Amino acid sequence: MNKDDIKGIRQLLTSPKRIAIIPHRSPDGDAMGSTLGLYHFLLKLGHNPFVIAPNEFPDFLAWLPGSEKVSVFEKDKETGIRMLQEADIVFTLDFNALHRTGEMEHTLVTLKVPFVMIDHHQKPDSYATFMYSDTTFGSTCEMLYNFIREMDGEHLIDRTIATCIYTGIVTDSGSFRYPSTTSATHRIVANLIELGIDNSEVHTLLFDNNSFDRLQLMGQALQNMKVFPEHKTAYITLSQKELDQHHYVKGDTEGLVNYGLSIKGIIFAAIFIEHREENIIKISFRSQGNFDVNQFARDHFNGGGHINAAGGKSYQNMRDTIKKFENIIKSL
Repeated sequence: MNKDDIKGIRQLLTSPKRIAIIPHRSPDGDAMGSTLGLYHFLLKLGHNPFVIAPNEFPDFLAWLPGSEKVSVFEKDKETGIRMLQEADIVFTLDFNALHRTGEMEHTLVTLKVPFVMIDHHQKPDSYATFMYSDTTFGSTCEMLYNFIREMDGEHLIDRTIATCIYTGIVTDSGSFRYPSTTSATHRIVANLIELGIDNSEVHTLLFDNNSFDRLQLMGQALQNMKVFPEHKTAYITLSQKELDQHHYVKGDTEGLVNYGLSIKGIIFAAIFIEHREENIIKISFRSQGNFDVNQFARDHFNGGGHINAAGGKSYQNMRDTIKKFENIIKSL
């Protein structure tokens, strides 16, 4: 963070404030870990913070400390709008463009209060009064740890805050296997473990807490996988019918895209998931090495993200979306 932003945020926090903390739509472990970690930190500073998520978060994150206090905008928009309008400050974490909040964006753009962005994605929009934006970090939670340190609040990090931060680091780093994991990441994690987090239990809650239906859906996804070894590409499709058949709930498709990258010789993987109610195909891209899926998503599928992890969407049907994708990869 630059010194002016640090000074400005410190000034904002000198007296008790009502503070809205917002993750992106369909929040993942890093989004929920960072927002709840900041929530607990601001409570310790004497503020009145609240986390308001654009929509429901996955059940496998519902154990996070404070998750029961999270408001869901899409469940009660009238209350959500009132809460946002009463905020003195808005923190946005793990995203850098307000459209990532879905319908909440319509309210956020009308607010006349300071916005603080903490995020590690590329090409941030300019809505924030104060920005902590750095694409070299593997997770927003790692950035949150540094933010708390910059606020001279490292001594306030307890087991609760540490557990939230660790959750975001471990999920966004692929359990520490992605290239953005650095020695600094491991030093932060060592500090969190010394604060008393049960890292083994966190892993169990995140990754060994599947329903039978999710495992069945995973089997369906692997059956649907197509591999193009000559293009070093693999992709998975899941139709709405298949989601319904296996009683899909939010979070069930988390991580499935990575199975393509586990195949020898594959450096580019994608998953295409039909959401009929929204009339959209949601897409996740993953890559290894220098293949830039952020640029690929921006160029072809209305998306973006990181060099090795990005998302996108298609308004065509599944057949036409896959045809477009195959034609693109064959031309690369």
